[in-house]
Amino acid sequence: MIIDFQHHFTPRELIKSDPGDRLVLNYDALGAPSYTVHSLLYDLDEHVAMMDVAGIDAAWLTSAAGMCADLETSRFVNDKAKKAERDYPGRFIGAAHAHPLGGAAAFLELHRCRHALGFQGVTITSEFDGKWIDDPAIEPFWSEVEKLGMFVFVHPALKLNQAQQFDAYDTARGVGREFSLIMATIRLINSGVFDRHPQLTVHMAHLSGGIAGMLSRIRSFQDKTFWGTAGNPRHGVTSKHDFDYYVRHNLVFDTAGFAGGIGAVKAGLCEMPASRIVFATDYPQEIRKREVVREFVRDIRALGPDGDRILSGNVGLLLKDPVHA
Repeated sequence: MIIDFQHHFTPRELIKSDPGDRLVLNYDALGAPSYTVHSLLYDLDEHVAMMDVAGIDAAWLTSAAGMCADLETSRFVNDKAKKAERDYPGRFIGAAHAHPLGGAAAFLELHRCRHALGFQGVTITSEFDGKWIDDPAIEPFWSEVEKLGMFVFVHPALKLNQAQQFDAYDTARGVGREFSLIMATIRLINSGVFDRHPQLTVHMAHLSGGIAGMLSRIRSFQDKTFWGTAGNPRHGVTSKHDFDYYVRHNLVFDTAGFAGGIGAVKAGLCEMPASRIVFATDYPQEIRKREVVREFVRDIRALGPDGDRILSGNVGLLLKDPVHA
Protein backbone atom coordinates (compact mmCIF):
# COMPACT_ATOMS: atom_id res chain seq x y z
CA MET A 1 0.00 0.00 0.00
CA ILE A 2 1.36 3.41 -1.02
CA ILE A 3 0.44 6.22 1.37
CA ASP A 4 1.27 9.88 0.76
CA PHE A 5 2.40 11.09 4.19
CA GLN A 6 2.43 14.78 3.36
CA HIS A 7 -0.80 15.63 1.60
CA HIS A 8 -2.54 18.92 2.36
CA PHE A 9 -6.04 20.35 2.27
CA THR A 10 -7.80 23.48 3.45
CA PRO A 11 -11.54 23.34 4.15
CA ARG A 12 -13.40 25.66 1.78
CA GLU A 13 -14.97 27.41 4.77
CA LEU A 14 -11.53 28.62 5.91
CA ILE A 15 -10.72 30.33 2.61
CA LYS A 16 -12.02 33.91 2.71
CA SER A 17 -13.05 34.25 -0.92
CA ASP A 18 -13.45 31.88 -3.84
CA PRO A 19 -10.09 31.77 -5.66
CA GLY A 20 -11.68 30.32 -8.80
CA ASP A 21 -8.89 29.39 -11.18
CA ARG A 22 -6.47 31.90 -9.63
CA LEU A 23 -3.54 31.58 -7.25
CA VAL A 24 -3.93 33.88 -4.26
CA LEU A 25 -0.64 34.60 -2.49
CA ASN A 26 -0.75 35.67 1.15
CA TYR A 27 2.10 37.65 2.72
CA ASP A 28 3.27 37.77 6.33
CA ALA A 29 3.67 40.86 8.50
CA LEU A 30 7.18 41.45 7.13
CA GLY A 31 5.97 41.35 3.54
CA ALA A 32 7.40 37.93 2.75
CA PRO A 33 5.36 35.43 0.70
CA SER A 34 3.68 33.06 3.15
CA TYR A 35 1.00 30.76 1.72
CA THR A 36 -0.49 30.18 -1.71
CA VAL A 37 -4.22 29.55 -1.81
CA HIS A 38 -5.99 27.87 -4.74
CA SER A 39 -9.01 25.69 -5.38
CA LEU A 40 -7.07 22.42 -5.39
CA LEU A 41 -6.70 22.73 -1.64
CA TYR A 42 -10.37 21.85 -1.12
CA ASP A 43 -11.14 19.90 -4.32
CA LEU A 44 -10.82 16.42 -2.87
CA ASP A 45 -12.32 14.84 -5.99
CA GLU A 46 -9.24 16.06 -7.87
CA HIS A 47 -7.00 14.75 -5.08
CA VAL A 48 -8.45 11.28 -5.59
CA ALA A 49 -8.12 11.58 -9.37
CA MET A 50 -4.45 12.45 -8.97
CA MET A 51 -3.92 9.51 -6.62
CA ASP A 52 -5.54 7.17 -9.13
CA VAL A 53 -3.23 8.38 -11.91
CA ALA A 54 -0.13 8.16 -9.71
CA GLY A 55 -0.96 4.80 -8.15
CA ILE A 56 -1.29 6.13 -4.59
CA ASP A 57 -3.70 4.18 -2.40
CA ALA A 58 -4.30 6.67 0.41
CA ALA A 59 -3.18 10.06 1.69
CA TRP A 60 -2.54 11.21 5.25
CA LEU A 61 -4.46 14.48 5.33
CA THR A 62 -3.10 17.56 7.10
CA SER A 63 -4.10 21.21 6.94
CA ALA A 64 -1.88 24.26 7.26
CA ALA A 65 -4.88 26.13 8.63
CA GLY A 66 -4.97 23.82 11.65
CA MET A 67 -1.26 23.65 12.43
CA CYS A 68 -0.62 25.18 15.87
CA ALA A 69 -3.96 26.94 15.55
CA ASP A 70 -6.56 28.01 18.10
CA LEU A 71 -8.87 25.36 19.54
CA GLU A 72 -11.91 26.27 17.44
CA THR A 73 -9.96 26.07 14.18
CA SER A 74 -8.23 22.86 15.26
CA ARG A 75 -11.55 21.17 16.05
CA PHE A 76 -13.07 22.33 12.77
CA VAL A 77 -10.15 21.00 10.72
CA ASN A 78 -10.15 17.70 12.61
CA ASP A 79 -13.86 17.22 11.94
CA LYS A 80 -13.36 18.03 8.25
CA ALA A 81 -10.51 15.51 8.02
CA LYS A 82 -12.79 12.87 9.52
CA LYS A 83 -15.50 13.82 7.05
CA ALA A 84 -13.01 13.29 4.22
CA GLU A 85 -12.32 9.81 5.57
CA ARG A 86 -16.05 9.02 5.51
CA ASP A 87 -16.76 10.65 2.13
CA TYR A 88 -13.87 8.86 0.41
CA PRO A 89 -13.57 5.48 2.16
CA GLY A 90 -10.03 4.16 2.20
CA ARG A 91 -8.54 7.13 0.38
CA PHE A 92 -7.86 9.63 3.16
CA ILE A 93 -6.45 9.18 6.66
CA GLY A 94 -7.05 12.05 9.05
CA ALA A 95 -4.36 13.77 11.08
CA ALA A 96 -4.96 15.43 14.42
CA HIS A 97 -4.40 19.16 14.79
CA ALA A 98 -3.87 20.45 18.35
CA HIS A 99 -1.74 23.31 19.61
CA PRO A 100 1.20 22.03 21.72
CA LEU A 101 0.82 25.04 24.04
CA GLY A 102 -2.97 24.91 24.15
CA GLY A 103 -3.09 23.41 27.61
CA ALA A 104 -5.81 21.11 28.95
CA ALA A 105 -8.33 22.04 26.25
CA ALA A 106 -5.89 21.17 23.45
CA PHE A 107 -5.03 17.89 25.15
CA LEU A 108 -8.72 17.03 25.40
CA GLU A 109 -8.96 17.63 21.67
CA LEU A 110 -5.94 15.39 21.17
CA HIS A 111 -7.66 12.65 23.16
CA ARG A 112 -10.82 13.10 21.08
CA CYS A 113 -8.79 12.76 17.89
CA ARG A 114 -7.14 9.57 19.12
CA HIS A 115 -10.07 7.81 20.75
CA ALA A 116 -13.20 9.17 19.03
CA LEU A 117 -11.84 9.97 15.56
CA GLY A 118 -9.18 7.26 15.41
CA PHE A 119 -6.33 9.52 14.28
CA GLN A 120 -2.85 8.10 14.84
CA GLY A 121 -0.66 11.19 14.42
CA VAL A 122 -0.73 14.89 15.22
CA THR A 123 0.79 17.69 13.18
CA ILE A 124 2.70 20.72 14.47
CA THR A 125 5.22 23.14 12.95
CA SER A 126 8.98 23.32 13.46
CA GLU A 127 8.71 26.61 15.38
CA PHE A 128 5.71 28.64 16.52
CA ASP A 129 4.53 31.44 18.81
CA GLY A 130 8.09 32.71 19.18
CA LYS A 131 9.26 29.40 20.64
CA TRP A 132 11.65 26.74 19.38
CA ILE A 133 10.70 23.09 19.42
CA ASP A 134 12.92 22.27 22.43
CA ASP A 135 11.28 24.85 24.68
CA PRO A 136 10.51 23.36 28.12
CA ALA A 137 6.95 24.68 27.84
CA ILE A 138 6.29 22.02 25.18
CA GLU A 139 7.30 19.16 27.48
CA PRO A 140 3.69 18.31 28.53
CA PHE A 141 2.79 17.89 24.86
CA TRP A 142 5.53 15.31 24.29
CA SER A 143 4.36 13.42 27.37
CA GLU A 144 0.76 13.45 26.19
CA VAL A 145 1.41 12.17 22.67
CA GLU A 146 3.75 9.47 23.97
CA LYS A 147 1.04 8.27 26.39
CA LEU A 148 -1.52 8.26 23.57
CA GLY A 149 0.81 6.28 21.31
CA MET A 150 0.60 8.92 18.58
CA PHE A 151 3.38 10.09 16.30
CA VAL A 152 4.14 13.78 15.76
CA PHE A 153 4.49 15.20 12.26
CA VAL A 154 6.73 18.28 12.20
CA HIS A 155 5.85 20.45 9.21
CA PRO A 156 8.07 23.41 8.34
CA ALA A 157 7.05 26.59 10.11
CA LEU A 158 4.54 28.65 8.15
CA LYS A 159 5.74 31.72 10.04
CA LEU A 160 9.39 31.85 11.09
CA ASN A 161 10.18 33.26 14.52
CA GLN A 162 13.06 35.28 13.09
CA ALA A 163 12.69 35.95 9.38
CA GLN A 164 14.64 39.17 8.85
CA GLN A 165 17.44 37.53 6.88
CA PHE A 166 14.90 36.08 4.44
CA ASP A 167 13.73 39.49 3.26
CA ALA A 168 13.90 38.91 -0.51
CA TYR A 169 13.61 36.39 -3.32
CA ASP A 170 10.97 34.28 -1.51
CA THR A 171 13.75 32.74 0.57
CA ALA A 172 11.67 32.35 3.73
CA ARG A 173 9.68 29.68 1.94
CA GLY A 174 12.51 28.51 -0.32
CA VAL A 175 15.21 27.84 2.30
CA GLY A 176 14.18 29.41 5.61
CA ARG A 177 11.62 26.74 6.34
CA GLU A 178 14.14 24.01 5.52
CA PHE A 179 16.69 25.54 7.87
CA SER A 180 13.96 25.54 10.51
CA LEU A 181 13.49 21.78 10.04
CA ILE A 182 17.22 21.11 10.37
CA MET A 183 17.35 23.17 13.55
CA ALA A 184 14.26 21.44 14.93
CA THR A 185 15.92 18.05 14.42
CA ILE A 186 19.08 19.12 16.23
CA ARG A 187 17.08 20.69 19.05
CA LEU A 188 14.91 17.61 19.56
CA ILE A 189 17.93 15.33 19.82
CA ASN A 190 20.37 17.47 21.80
CA SER A 191 17.77 18.72 24.28
CA GLY A 192 17.01 15.14 25.33
CA VAL A 193 13.37 15.03 24.21
CA PHE A 194 13.84 11.45 23.00
CA ASP A 195 15.82 10.47 26.09
CA ARG A 196 12.88 11.56 28.25
CA HIS A 197 10.36 10.04 25.85
CA PRO A 198 12.04 6.99 24.29
CA GLN A 199 8.80 5.67 22.76
CA LEU A 200 8.16 8.93 20.91
CA THR A 201 8.23 8.87 17.10
CA VAL A 202 8.65 12.17 15.26
CA HIS A 203 8.05 12.38 11.52
CA MET A 204 10.17 15.17 10.05
CA ALA A 205 8.97 16.71 6.80
CA HIS A 206 11.12 17.29 3.71
CA LEU A 207 13.85 14.80 4.59
CA SER A 208 14.30 17.04 7.63
CA GLY A 209 15.03 20.04 5.46
CA GLY A 210 17.61 18.14 3.40
CA ILE A 211 19.65 17.46 6.54
CA ALA A 212 21.63 14.66 4.85
CA GLY A 213 24.04 17.16 3.29
CA MET A 214 24.78 18.56 6.76
CA LEU A 215 24.95 15.37 8.81
CA SER A 216 28.73 14.93 8.72
CA ARG A 217 29.16 18.48 10.01
CA ILE A 218 26.44 18.03 12.63
CA ARG A 219 28.09 14.82 13.85
CA SER A 220 31.42 16.62 14.15
CA PHE A 221 29.96 19.33 16.35
CA GLN A 222 28.57 16.70 18.71
CA ASP A 223 32.15 16.28 19.92
CA LYS A 224 32.00 18.98 22.57
CA THR A 225 35.52 18.35 23.84
CA PHE A 226 37.05 18.76 20.39
CA TRP A 227 35.19 22.02 19.76
CA GLY A 228 35.78 23.38 23.25
CA THR A 229 32.14 23.67 24.31
CA ALA A 230 32.15 20.88 26.91
CA GLY A 231 30.66 22.20 30.11
CA ASN A 232 28.93 25.13 28.48
CA PRO A 233 25.34 25.02 29.80
CA ARG A 234 23.85 25.82 26.39
CA HIS A 235 26.30 24.77 23.68
CA GLY A 236 27.86 21.80 25.48
CA VAL A 237 24.62 19.88 25.99
CA THR A 238 24.54 16.40 24.49
CA SER A 239 22.02 13.59 24.30
CA LYS A 240 22.36 10.18 25.92
CA HIS A 241 23.21 8.41 22.66
CA ASP A 242 25.04 9.47 19.52
CA PHE A 243 23.11 11.58 17.00
CA ASP A 244 22.48 8.73 14.56
CA TYR A 245 20.88 6.57 17.24
CA TYR A 246 17.84 8.84 17.15
CA VAL A 247 17.85 8.90 13.35
CA ARG A 248 17.52 5.11 13.46
CA HIS A 249 15.11 4.80 16.40
CA ASN A 250 12.92 7.88 16.88
CA LEU A 251 12.88 9.85 13.66
CA VAL A 252 11.08 9.19 10.39
CA PHE A 253 11.69 11.34 7.31
CA ASP A 254 9.53 11.98 4.26
CA THR A 255 10.30 12.63 0.61
CA ALA A 256 8.18 15.79 0.21
CA GLY A 257 9.51 19.32 -0.12
CA PHE A 258 11.60 19.07 -3.28
CA ALA A 259 8.91 19.39 -5.96
CA GLY A 260 9.21 15.73 -6.93
CA GLY A 261 12.97 15.88 -7.44
CA ILE A 262 14.42 12.38 -7.16
CA GLY A 263 17.92 13.82 -6.67
CA ALA A 264 16.95 14.99 -3.18
CA VAL A 265 15.83 11.47 -2.29
CA LYS A 266 19.05 9.96 -3.62
CA ALA A 267 21.07 12.51 -1.64
CA GLY A 268 19.11 11.61 1.48
CA LEU A 269 19.87 7.93 1.02
CA CYS A 270 23.60 8.67 1.13
CA GLU A 271 23.29 9.41 4.86
CA MET A 272 19.86 8.24 6.03
CA PRO A 273 18.66 4.63 6.12
CA ALA A 274 15.91 3.78 3.65
CA SER A 275 14.22 1.99 6.53
CA ARG A 276 13.41 5.40 8.10
CA ILE A 277 12.01 7.21 5.04
CA VAL A 278 8.36 7.33 3.97
CA PHE A 279 6.78 8.52 0.75
CA ALA A 280 5.26 12.00 0.59
CA THR A 281 4.53 14.59 -2.11
CA ASP A 282 3.47 17.95 -0.59
CA TYR A 283 0.49 17.86 -2.96
CA PRO A 284 -1.17 20.20 -3.91
CA GLN A 285 1.37 22.85 -2.94
CA GLU A 286 4.83 22.07 -4.31
CA ILE A 287 3.29 19.65 -6.80
CA ARG A 288 -0.09 20.32 -8.42
CA LYS A 289 -0.10 18.16 -11.56
CA ARG A 290 -1.12 14.52 -11.61
CA GLU A 291 1.64 13.55 -14.01
CA VAL A 292 4.40 15.00 -11.84
CA VAL A 293 3.29 12.85 -8.91
CA ARG A 294 3.08 9.79 -11.16
CA GLU A 295 6.65 10.38 -12.36
CA PHE A 296 7.86 10.86 -8.78
CA VAL A 297 6.38 7.50 -7.78
CA ARG A 298 8.00 5.93 -10.84
CA ASP A 299 11.41 7.43 -10.00
CA ILE A 300 11.28 6.23 -6.40
CA ARG A 301 10.24 2.74 -7.51
CA ALA A 302 13.26 2.71 -9.82
CA LEU A 303 15.50 2.87 -6.73
CA GLY A 304 14.83 -0.85 -6.28
CA PRO A 305 14.53 -2.34 -2.78
CA ASP A 306 15.12 1.07 -1.18
CA GLY A 307 12.34 2.53 -3.29
CA ASP A 308 9.97 -0.26 -2.30
CA ARG A 309 10.66 0.43 1.37
CA ILE A 310 10.00 4.14 0.89
CA LEU A 311 6.81 3.68 -1.13
CA SER A 312 5.15 1.05 1.01
CA GLY A 313 7.43 -0.94 3.28
CA ASN A 314 7.74 1.67 6.02
CA VAL A 315 4.07 2.56 6.50
CA GLY A 316 4.06 0.74 9.84
CA LEU A 317 6.65 3.12 11.26
CA LEU A 318 3.85 5.68 11.60
CA LEU A 319 0.53 3.92 11.26
CA LYS A 320 0.29 1.12 13.82
CA ASP A 321 -3.45 0.51 13.47
CA PRO A 322 -4.66 -1.24 10.29
CA VAL A 323 -5.30 0.93 7.26
CA HIS A 324 -7.70 -0.32 4.59
CA ALA A 325 -7.71 1.08 1.07
